[in-house]
Amino acid sequence: MSFSRCALLWARLPAGRQAGHRAAICSALRPHFGPFPGLLGQVSVLATASSSASGGSKIPNTSLFVPLTVKPQGPSADGDVGAELTRPLDKSEWRQGVVSIFSFCVSTARLFHQAFISFRNYIMQSHSLDVDIHIVLNDICFGAAHVDDLFPFFLRHAKQIFPVLDCKDDLRKISDLRIPPNWYPDARAVQRKIIFHSGPTNSGKTYHAIQKYFSAKSGVYCGPLKLLAHEIFEKSNAAGLTVSPRLKCNGAVMAYYEVAVIDEIQMIRDPARGWAWTRALLGLCAEEVHLCGEPAAIDLVTELMYTTGEEVEVRDYKRLTPISVLDHALESLDNLRPGDCIVCFSKNDIYSVSRQIEIRGLESAVIYGSLPPGTKLAQAKKFNDPSDPCKILVATDAIGMGLNLSIRRIIFYSLIKPSINEKGEKELEPITTSQALQIAGRAGRFSSQFKEGEVTTMNHEDLSLLKEILKRPVDPVTAAGLHPTAEQIEMFAYHLPDTTLSNLIDIFVDFSQVDGQYFVCNMDDFKFSAELIQHIPLSLRVRYIFCTAPINKKQPFVCSSLLQFARQYSRNEPLTFAWLRRYIKWPLLPPRNIKDLMDLEAVHDVLDLYLWLSYRFMDMFPDASLIRDLQKELDGIIQDGVHNITKLIKVSEKHKLLNLESFPSVSQSRLSGTLKSQARRTRGTKALGSKATEPPSANAGELSLASRLVQQGLLTPDMLKQLEKEWMTQQTERSKERTESGTHPKGTRRKKKEPDSD
Repeated sequence: MSFSRCALLWARLPAGRQAGHRAAICSALRPHFGPFPGLLGQVSVLATASSSASGGSKIPNTSLFVPLTVKPQGPSADGDVGAELTRPLDKSEWRQGVVSIFSFCVSTARLFHQAFISFRNYIMQSHSLDVDIHIVLNDICFGAAHVDDLFPFFLRHAKQIFPVLDCKDDLRKISDLRIPPNWYPDARAVQRKIIFHSGPTNSGKTYHAIQKYFSAKSGVYCGPLKLLAHEIFEKSNAAGLTVSPRLKCNGAVMAYYEVAVIDEIQMIRDPARGWAWTRALLGLCAEEVHLCGEPAAIDLVTELMYTTGEEVEVRDYKRLTPISVLDHALESLDNLRPGDCIVCFSKNDIYSVSRQIEIRGLESAVIYGSLPPGTKLAQAKKFNDPSDPCKILVATDAIGMGLNLSIRRIIFYSLIKPSINEKGEKELEPITTSQALQIAGRAGRFSSQFKEGEVTTMNHEDLSLLKEILKRPVDPVTAAGLHPTAEQIEMFAYHLPDTTLSNLIDIFVDFSQVDGQYFVCNMDDFKFSAELIQHIPLSLRVRYIFCTAPINKKQPFVCSSLLQFARQYSRNEPLTFAWLRRYIKWPLLPPRNIKDLMDLEAVHDVLDLYLWLSYRFMDMFPDASLIRDLQKELDGIIQDGVHNITKLIKVSEKHKLLNLESFPSVSQSRLSGTLKSQARRTRGTKALGSKATEPPSANAGELSLASRLVQQGLLTPDMLKQLEKEWMTQQTERSKERTESGTHPKGTRRKKKEPDSD
């Protein structure tokens, strides 16, 4: 009997017997491929329901599993043993039979379908098959075996191309993240005293924690910004303490300290970086752990420490100086006063406002996130100095943490801040209450010359929204971020040895289980670095460390430097001071325009990357002290550039390297009543910080509505083009309707392209 005939007879089995066969097959496959929907789903649905009722695991996302290649067998040196024992197989005889037998369930599960295609190709393309498969196929053709006898061979093949099928239970155990405190046995062996310093900005909470740090025999400070770590480093040196300018918290065995300080603990909820605070909180080995942050984090921290058997002592602090929201907006830069700080949320706004202030004959200091810590401190010192003519500060929300500034009044230039959500999409939404309080609280600091702080907006229409934001309660911190450790990824790789690190992360996150107090952080930056250096031959542990290096993936030079560093490491060639000088083309010239300044900032980030790696690989990055000196010299060059930033802006505009619109006189939030809903609808997928070419204004003296919306980030050029197309389509349809009804008024037709009219 031919194989095709066998398949045909199987298909004609009575429904009851067919169902029995299919149920048996599904039962055999379900542990490997998961439940099958559709015709085969009746059995699997019951099993799934039973699993869920008993607390079973979620079904994995099979689209993450990349099949391995199993090459067809060529001619064997020993000859075709199967053919000698039986007879040569005629593949055309059973080609259709294989398809018929498996066709009833190839659509039931993605992995099953892929495995079947691979199995069929393996059989059809092999010159000689394994003896056991050959004999079974021959017996099926002669009616001496049933087609179900092929399934053990199919499963064996499926496990070859999908190793995950053979170790799903082990992978689930490895990726079980429900008890993170158990990852840190050294910290659990210490009876720690947890002290939470809770209060708003300018309440002295961090000051009291740092005083304990200074008085301790040994201590560690963990903060969210290099600027904060730099400030503590400088203060420690000034106090005569021996300090290492190094901040490391990687979940491994940690040193023992008398006092540990974790600043801005509320950032434990950060979608991308929250895992670092979680590791520090759970893993630091210290007699006393001092936490500084918002009251919104108290409940979560208390719950987390309950799972470790540690109690939390809360010390509340009140703001030391009063702060008030003004009833009038600034309206014009002509109304600026000494001690004013204009807060912007984009570099272009920083450049535009700085230029407008200079036109008015005033001098301003500039602070934004990508500036080196030394440059930020130099600009802050310049602004704080009563004898310096610089009395105005233009800054981003980078001033919200880590700088002591003598600010009388905070002026929000905008209340819309671009951000990237957990899906990697750009969002434009009003700032949160927590962000508004953090920034506004910089006004009227206790140690400054201004004992009362004031807050307002640039435009009057924004003022009511600001008051509304500040009155809202701060959202409580409800969950702490987690990140797979190097050890967990290594155990995963043991079971999936041919899987890339990026794919390992995807599978790990998909398999992971967390309870309600935790969440798995966004891994996009880690995966970006993993894919960037995937082709470099590195051990998994080293590759993992390189991927956790903090880089700005929007800076091409920094990304290429990570790649070059990894390549040098893989060749076992130490990255020396001389090598790095050649790589960055030192000495560097002072910046002549804004682009040069940004390039210097990128070089500074590369030196930061070197220092970060030198803490992990001292033998391969041996010249950390020399690089630190080089970085200070570069910091001085950048400081000079920022000091003359308005000149750089002028040169950039002259050579068309920077496109700044004239200072807008119209409010950015006319639509403030529906601001939130509009902002959520205007999500884009363009990279944050990419330049948007704005349409020309109809009147050079006043921006068009479209130009203002693009400048404010509420529209992208692509969205604007789409709106034009939709508008033209609607006009055409209306014109046709009027023509058909005979009511088309004379002179109302438009040309196809009239951007000014639009």
